[in-house]
Amino acid sequence: MMNSLSPWSGIPLRSKIILLLAVFCVFAGIGFARDIAHLGRQPAPRLAATVVIFGLFAVCYTASAIILRGKFWKAYLPLFALQALCMTWVAMRFPDAAQGVQLNAAETARLQSRLAFEGFAVIISIVLGHTGFVHVSIREAQRYVRAQTEKATLEGEMAAAREVQRAMVPEDLPAIRGHHLESVYRPATEVGGDFFRVISLKSGRSLIVIGDVSGKGLRAAMIMSMIVGMLCTLAGFTEEPAEILDELNRRLCGQTQGGFATCLVVRLEDGLLTLANAGHLPPYVNGSEIPLAGTLPLGLIESASYSQTCLEMRAGDRVVLLTDGIPEARNQQGVLLGFPKVESLLRDGASARTVAETAQHFGQNDDLTVISIVRMA
Repeated sequence: MMNSLSPWSGIPLRSKIILLLAVFCVFAGIGFARDIAHLGRQPAPRLAATVVIFGLFAVCYTASAIILRGKFWKAYLPLFALQALCMTWVAMRFPDAAQGVQLNAAETARLQSRLAFEGFAVIISIVLGHTGFVHVSIREAQRYVRAQTEKATLEGEMAAAREVQRAMVPEDLPAIRGHHLESVYRPATEVGGDFFRVISLKSGRSLIVIGDVSGKGLRAAMIMSMIVGMLCTLAGFTEEPAEILDELNRRLCGQTQGGFATCLVVRLEDGLLTLANAGHLPPYVNGSEIPLAGTLPLGLIESASYSQTCLEMRAGDRVVLLTDGIPEARNQQGVLLGFPKVESLLRDGASARTVAETAQHFGQNDDLTVISIVRMA
């Protein structure tokens, strides 16, 4: 199978054609030079066949070397044998003309004319081949410069996106009286689509939000940044998780470019959790899943509505919020980490960092986010 990373695949079709034509011209000149060495005694059909054979097989050698690279010999040996066979057949089919003992004036004039033609053909073929090589070199150099410039621009945009995301995803969580919070965020690429936020409310309560934007990379990161900005604004108008999701969904509809986002909003106050879910994974309490009513993700249907549920935490209870990158971690054999393994880890008291690292080492293929909330008293 041809290596998809072969440099041949990156060359534009026009440059490929010009390169192969240049190779053909240069090596076709060998056919003319070979007839000069034979003093023009080859019949015209043999000369034409020899020129074509040298040019075509040179093209085949070149193409196989570019495509197969280190394994070019797999094509070289059969091509060499086939070329030798073709040349033998042509020599037998069109043998050299008999060499006379003495050339008359007409034969001498004919020979001089043919050798002059062949000398001119050698020069023309070399010039055309050289021109083709120079043209391809210049075009590919220009393309390389453009590609490097675009790469540098993209890297700059990615760096800016990382800075924006770093500001959107908190490194240090605010202290919440009577609770201990731990968070781990591991994007699958340089920028990710997972998001979480801990927002202190005017009433003294706290909002803990976790979510996941469909897709990966720069586009998902930009939508994530937009969602986090909206959340911070909406938290200033209402502290009800269901109302926040209702308004967030309304604002996102038509703004996600065909994508969507899942989101879980938790309001925390002295061990009392008020939860509203928009298509996100339900949270876990001490390793057991909290049943929540199924709802649509954000950004799909403007009329979608969301409800909220209350839960009382006792001292020592631990609530864990996570994104689907954790259970959907996949190893090299294609086996999923799975929900049973995640629940087993949580029941055994694994920290948020342990859960994230387990998924990462098992085989991360999506963003990983874990938030742990423990009631201290």
